[in-house]
Amino acid sequence: MRNSSRGEVDPFIVMDVMEAARAAEAAGRHIIHMEVGQPGTGAPAKAIEQLSAEMTAEPLGYTVGLGLPELRARIAQHYQDWYGVTLDPERVVITAGASGAFLLAFSALFDTGERVGLGAPCYPSYRQILKALDLQPVDMPTTMAARMQPVADDVAEHDLAGLIVASPANPTGTMLGEDELRSLAQACEVAGAAFISDEIYHGLGYEGRTVTALEVTDEVYVINSFSKYFSMTGWRVGWMVVPQDHVRRIERLAQNMFICPSHASQKLALHAMECATDLDVNVDVYRANRALMIEALPKMGLGKFAPPDGAFYVYVDVSDYTDDSVKFCSQVLEKAGVAVTPGLDFDPVEGHKWVRLSYARSTDDIREGLDRLAAFMDDVRAAT
Repeated sequence: MRNSSRGEVDPFIVMDVMEAARAAEAAGRHIIHMEVGQPGTGAPAKAIEQLSAEMTAEPLGYTVGLGLPELRARIAQHYQDWYGVTLDPERVVITAGASGAFLLAFSALFDTGERVGLGAPCYPSYRQILKALDLQPVDMPTTMAARMQPVADDVAEHDLAGLIVASPANPTGTMLGEDELRSLAQACEVAGAAFISDEIYHGLGYEGRTVTALEVTDEVYVINSFSKYFSMTGWRVGWMVVPQDHVRRIERLAQNMFICPSHASQKLALHAMECATDLDVNVDVYRANRALMIEALPKMGLGKFAPPDGAFYVYVDVSDYTDDSVKFCSQVLEKAGVAVTPGLDFDPVEGHKWVRLSYARSTDDIREGLDRLAAFMDDVRAAT
């Protein structure tokens, strides 16, 4: 049967690492998971209890395409509570995870072949979704001096139709402050480029305040998710805030692409937003894990990284030991029983000399994983 060139996207390497780790576990090995950006906790128990009662009481069918009105209103309140931003709930769109939001945003904003800038390293699915939509992802190298984030000059230099930024970022965990976001937004406005801000790791900040792009401009698509701070990865529900004059455009696309996000997931998300006390306990765990990482990695010869401000990752330069991060990660899994992700997932040019470590699991897991990794690195250094 014939194929479309749109299907010629690269694999999501972290999923391959997950499968290799699963196979090792099936063979009886104990694996420490530092590969995947998934909280070690589930959705808040109180929210699950409320959803369970609702599912017993009534069938949960289709919702309107833009999502449950009460959830949209609660998210608008969230922006007032967290950032002091007054937001019209009509601008909030509930999506099938952040991934559904990216499909909607890219479809609404860009025409075939247009150039969309990404600060490399970045979340790999930006690149692959753009390719699948016949758009041109433009990898823009970042610097350690800029904390591996794009800068305003990149917009004009690369002749972009759009720019995607993430703060806190995946894989680096670094954040953009208000001044940096404002400069990027202004550069996009001057260039006539769309500005997209991925904020799915908001709530997971340890150094300074997480700033939403809505604090500096309304001419932005802000994308967020219930996967990370709210510990709801498997429920596949997120949201997007768009300019008022884009709401109907997004609604038409959403109706036809998805009909609506999962009704049950939307209900759970609404309840989870009232569980901040429980969720902040999870953040305390990540904060402790981050401290362990920052202390332990330099001692084992893995000290080349930008200290993460948020999220739950450290992106480490391993070029002193390898120029093949895929092979390196395979060896770590085989010899140390620790699953970590090759940097090639995030940067096809420089990623061969970087790896990402996630600290989203329990502190006991992270401590044991670091001990195993230290022993592995002792052997690597002894052999070089």
